[in-house]
This record gives sequence, C-alpha cells and structure tokens, in this order.
Amino acid sequence: MQPSAQIERAQALLRLHDQHDILLLPNAWDAGSAALCARNGFPAIATTSGGMAWSLGYGDGEQAPQAEVLAAVTRIVRVVDVPVTVDLETGYGQTPGDVATTIRGLLATGAVGVNLEDGMPGHGPLRPIDAAAARIRAAREAAQAASVPLVINARIDAWMQPMADPRDRLAGAIVRARAYLAAGADCIYPLGLSDPDTLRAFIQAVDAPVNVAAGAGMPSLTELAELGVARVTMATRLATLALGAVQNALHQVRASGGFDALASPFSYADAQALFER
Repeated sequence: MQPSAQIERAQALLRLHDQHDILLLPNAWDAGSAALCARNGFPAIATTSGGMAWSLGYGDGEQAPQAEVLAAVTRIVRVVDVPVTVDLETGYGQTPGDVATTIRGLLATGAVGVNLEDGMPGHGPLRPIDAAAARIRAAREAAQAASVPLVINARIDAWMQPMADPRDRLAGAIVRARAYLAAGADCIYPLGLSDPDTLRAFIQAVDAPVNVAAGAGMPSLTELAELGVARVTMATRLATLALGAVQNALHQVRASGGFDALASPFSYADAQALFER
C-alpha cells in the first residue's frame, strides 16, 4: 500500500470516531470474513485476536506467533478497500520497545488501527498503570515516526478481573483511561462493561470515544448511542457464530445420515464473488 493511501485510511478511521454517529465494526478473522464484512457495507473492519488465532491453529492469548498474525492481517488488508484495525492483544513482548517493534510490523501490513490491552496475555492480571501507559506511548511514537496517524484503542480489562467493590473498579478504570489518553490513545475500550448506569458514568468521566463489545443481551445500538458510546465491536462473536454453524451442520449430518443440513443461502458463487476485484 502506498504511504499516502495508508495515511488517508487512518484519517478516515479516526473521523469515524467523531462521537456523533456510533461506529459499528464487525470483527473478521481471515481474508474471507473480512471481504464479506466489506461487501456488506461496513465503513471499516476490525479483527478478532481469538478468531484469528483459531484460524491459524492456536489458542487466543498471544499464542499465535506474531509473524503469522501479521501475515494474516496483510491478506485482510489486501482484499478490502476500507480501513482495518487490528486486535494485537497486549502488543507482543515484555517492554515498550517490544510494542514499538510490533507496531512497526503492523504498519507494514497497511493496517491503520490497533487494540492494545492493559492486562497480561490471556486476560491475566492488569499491568501497573504507568507500565501500561508506557506501552501505549511507545505505540504512538512508533506510528508518529512512520508518519501514520494510527488509531489506538486502549482496552481496559478491569471488568475482567475479580474485585470486591464495583465502585473501586469504575474509579480505577477512569484513572487508567485518562492515563492512556495522555499517552496517546484515541479510544477507550472497557471490555466487559455492559451495565448501562456504570457505562454512562464511565463515558461522562472520560473525554474520548468509548468502545463496547456487542453481544446477546446488550443494549441496542440506539440505546448505546443514547448512553454516549462511540464505537461498538463484535469481538469473537462472528467467529464463534461461524464455527457454531459448522458444528450444528456436522452434528445433523451424523445424526440423520442425510445432507439437508448442508444447504446454505450462501453459495460457492457468492464466496467466489467476494474476491472479484
């Protein structure tokens, strides 16, 4: 990808976070799922670390080698004409310098956004705030050195951790959000936060776009927009939906001995059409 085209896509992705119109991002896990998302009119595409890891033959939690993940991202960027933002989990590596190296590799794929988590790999304990912020700062500096306005979505895993008092979780998450924004993040992602009242309080305390994960039982897009949510992603749910559909078909074929479960409204021709340029 030409540098000017990558910069334009990064700028376009950032504009989609304007907090006036809620941004709905599907999470792809390979070139086919990304092409399908783009064909359905989404203005940008996110990836899912879990779905991508599974498609590569590994578990989630930075078990997939960075090189294989970036190769998969390169294929995704190649088949779509919209901005791509990538879930790189904790950024791969122990130090901020390691994160900077990862970001340079990401930018080489043509991607223009990144998710970075503040926990240890695999939903481990939270890093100290200063350490987590330093990793975001390293990502921002690496992007600035490449002259790409990378959109950084800083994920806060406070709601993935055991905690006695929910008020402590909210207060701590707000402190983390402000530190990550000061370090160069563009968007804040409190994973696991779904309670409307707590979500509203968090958004009011954080002067930045806030991302939530969609799922069954979550408020609707309209309701989330009324709460002030700026961005909604789908995490692993499209990937598990696809795997679940295959599992159900396999069970029905084995149980019945027939093949009606293999009928699909999505045909071979439909799949081929995804890659017609």
